[in-house]
Amino acid sequence: MENKENIKKIVLAYSGGLDTSIIIPWLKENYGNPEIIAVSADVGQESELEGLEEKALKTGASKLYIEDLRKEFIEDYIYPTVQAGAKYEDKYLLGTSFARPVIAKRLVEIAKKEGADAICHGCTGKGNDQVRFELTIKAFAPEMKIIAPWRIWNIKSREEEIEYAEAHHIPLKITRETNYSKDKNLWHLSHEGLDLEDPANEPDYDKICELGVSPWAAPDKPTYLTIHFEKGIPTAIDGKEMDSVSLIGKLNEVGGANGVGLCDMVENRLVGMKSRGVYETPGGTILYTAHELLESICLDKATMHFKQHVAIKFGEMVYDGQWFTPLREALSAFVTETQKTVTGDVKLKIYKGNVMNAGITSPYSLYSEDIATFDDDGGAYHQNDAEGFINLFGLPIKVKALLDAKKLK
Repeated sequence: MENKENIKKIVLAYSGGLDTSIIIPWLKENYGNPEIIAVSADVGQESELEGLEEKALKTGASKLYIEDLRKEFIEDYIYPTVQAGAKYEDKYLLGTSFARPVIAKRLVEIAKKEGADAICHGCTGKGNDQVRFELTIKAFAPEMKIIAPWRIWNIKSREEEIEYAEAHHIPLKITRETNYSKDKNLWHLSHEGLDLEDPANEPDYDKICELGVSPWAAPDKPTYLTIHFEKGIPTAIDGKEMDSVSLIGKLNEVGGANGVGLCDMVENRLVGMKSRGVYETPGGTILYTAHELLESICLDKATMHFKQHVAIKFGEMVYDGQWFTPLREALSAFVTETQKTVTGDVKLKIYKGNVMNAGITSPYSLYSEDIATFDDDGGAYHQNDAEGFINLFGLPIKVKALLDAKKLK
């Protein structure tokens, strides 16, 4: 544990949720009554920010910063990840993962401004977020002390956290019955714990869903929309130019209403265990689908296939908290180069949880109808050329077969 005598001022990553609500009085009790400066990052959690200042001050913080990071979050973290096509284990759209570096970076900036001795976070010792926060802190303030109560206090469960909060008269928005572990931002909402801890249990989506409805509760009529991209960045919906925050909000609205973006998965955490989570990512699912469709006509085969390998590594690095590393920056440089021609429009048909292609156009399209047609192509493609190609392409197979046959004689 840290030398507590040298810690007089602590910057706390404060959400007002269960963990951070009890951390303020706990720090006061265990670190000799230091000054606590709470920092809440607005990454699109909306109503969760209501009443935070009053609550933070009432429980012992000297002040609360509420930092609007939504635009930075989307444009500097989400969009580069979408451009990369990065997912974790081919399913998770990284909603919690890439929110952590933008928050931690601002924590460091405020800690330096305030002359803080330490930064504190409420991540558990079993989770990935502790790594994401701390790697970012190390990247910008390598000498900064880090306090992680979950790794040192005597509290062992969320039930004990609730008991601590009740004993210290700290108001909570949750109850023991609704005590899912959640993380919400403008990109997604995650649910973990309770009945979801057993992979054999089917999620009750009608109860869980907050960003939209379940697919079976969605309208019986499809919704169409068209997304315009400039160099891999979405800039307009149905011909209307939109800023990044409004655009993601609109996609969430449409996706949520049509039951899009539910993901139930057992994932491999960085710390070594498997965990089960249910994610809602309505707008993100639409955006990933549209971007992939546009790339299908704008990228050549070799670039697309190599980029798919990059996407796997990129997704793992984001998940593992390695955003501020030379390799991630190098991968982003490659991705940015590939996006020079990813400009055009993608029309989508959205219906009961499905996002379907309804038409792709681009001035940089590599698709040639004249060559691909099953009708007369006017000599654009000579089909008899394929014979020589196949003979050369298949030569190693033929040679091996001939030699194998000779050995058997």
